[in-house]
Amino acid sequence: MSTPNFSILLAPAEGKLEGGNPLAPDMFDYRSSTTFNYFHDLNPDRRVLIKAVQETLDGKKAAVQKMLGAKGDALDAAVEANRVVIGAPLMAALERYSPGVMYKAMDFQSLPTGAQRRLLENGIIFSGLFGVLRPDDLIPNYKLKMDTSVPGIGKVSSYWKPKVSPLLNETLADRFVWNLLPGIHQDAWDDAGTYREMITVRFFDEKKGKRTAVTHNVKPLRGRLVNYIVSESAEDLEAFAEWKHPDGYKMDQDASTWDEETRNRVIVMVKKVR
Repeated sequence: MSTPNFSILLAPAEGKLEGGNPLAPDMFDYRSSTTFNYFHDLNPDRRVLIKAVQETLDGKKAAVQKMLGAKGDALDAAVEANRVVIGAPLMAALERYSPGVMYKAMDFQSLPTGAQRRLLENGIIFSGLFGVLRPDDLIPNYKLKMDTSVPGIGKVSSYWKPKVSPLLNETLADRFVWNLLPGIHQDAWDDAGTYREMITVRFFDEKKGKRTAVTHNVKPLRGRLVNYIVSESAEDLEAFAEWKHPDGYKMDQDASTWDEETRNRVIVMVKKVR
């Protein structure tokens, strides 16, 4: 199989696996060639955001709750994770996010070695605390949503937008991009249209001729789509049009759209339900 020329834009997972390797290289130390962090140019900006988050943790509890969007034991765990985020045990982002519904549905462990490599090399994950990541970047446990606001920083997506966009637009130049981002993560990117083509996928249930957009349970659908993309190195939509999603969805070519000017394609996947 030829070298893939696609990228997959992904959201992180809300739930994260705790722990990690305490002996892994410091994610902010790039003197070692064994340190994993593809977008290390963002490190100074990450430090600024981390400092602002940690300063807020020492303030009023109401402000902390609002920033982290958690209460009770979940809030306590989030506060502790963010306090020690620098120097904390690390693990690959893909493993850190593995409790997430979308990441479970990707079923990374069952993928052939080549497909695993394609996901690690071509996946790009948007992160509230770190901006953008590769799936094999080593990261600590943390809690910070992309659509929250941090005192002294403002909305996290707005903070990252001018910093992430140049790096991302350069990375995506002339590539076939599968954009699986929710709107809150899309807000962190100023899309310069450097790609060859960008595809978004929308899932619909059809009952008695009426279609309803799938929103609540869309994450596992996206995860199984990622599994297909990296397994087939999907850049050929002719083959994709014949693919049946494991959950029963198929591409509706008539409802799908292509914008020649922006090189944006919207693929509509439909499942008929009783």
